[in-house]
Amino acid sequence: MNESRNLRVYLPPGYHEVVSYPVVYCQDGEEFFNFGRIATIANQLILDDLAEPFIVVGVEVDTSVRTEEYAPFGSRFEAYTRCFAEEIIPFIEQKYPVRQDPRQRVLAGDSLGGCVSLHLAMNYPEMFHRIISLSGAYYTDTQEIVAENDDLSWLDVYMIVGLQETHFESDLGVYNFVEINRSMKELLLDRGATVRYTEKDGKHIWGFWQKELPDALLYFLRA
Repeated sequence: MNESRNLRVYLPPGYHEVVSYPVVYCQDGEEFFNFGRIATIANQLILDDLAEPFIVVGVEVDTSVRTEEYAPFGSRFEAYTRCFAEEIIPFIEQKYPVRQDPRQRVLAGDSLGGCVSLHLAMNYPEMFHRIISLSGAYYTDTQEIVAENDDLSWLDVYMIVGLQETHFESDLGVYNFVEINRSMKELLLDRGATVRYTEKDGKHIWGFWQKELPDALLYFLRA
């Protein structure tokens, strides 16, 4: 991408370089740490022996070009997804003892972050099998690409959407995220994916997603 990109890394209590760890890679890394409080949540889950120790990597994004990087029709999408899989992942794996099994890597994202996480898994199925999707922004382009896949039986997706997200104004227009996520759930199930799908009272904001992060993380990382 011909630029530098900040990464935020959370290391679990008792971290030791001779131990290998599952890893959660977060789109919108700054927001996952600041608004999602993912480091605090991870710490508590691990200290309470609910989750096995894991590492969190937040990949920061310039919000002014976020749609261009996260949406499949964006001008920076191909460069970003290649950078993520071919540069960021090897960089982290060189510096930290994270497990390299695709079942030990979790991609997490909110809104368009959920969308790009799904595309990463479809583009690199040998690398990513597990996704946390918080109110994923699965617009028409993404649904058409998923529909073209015959077999997604290797994919495991945790999806949640808020029931008050029926009229959300995004930079691309006004969308019913409940219907979008219901459609995506059916597309994924029809192609053999494992889907844990939940609808709850909530809006398209971090105040909702932060409360749901513990269950989302435990779905994949329960001790």
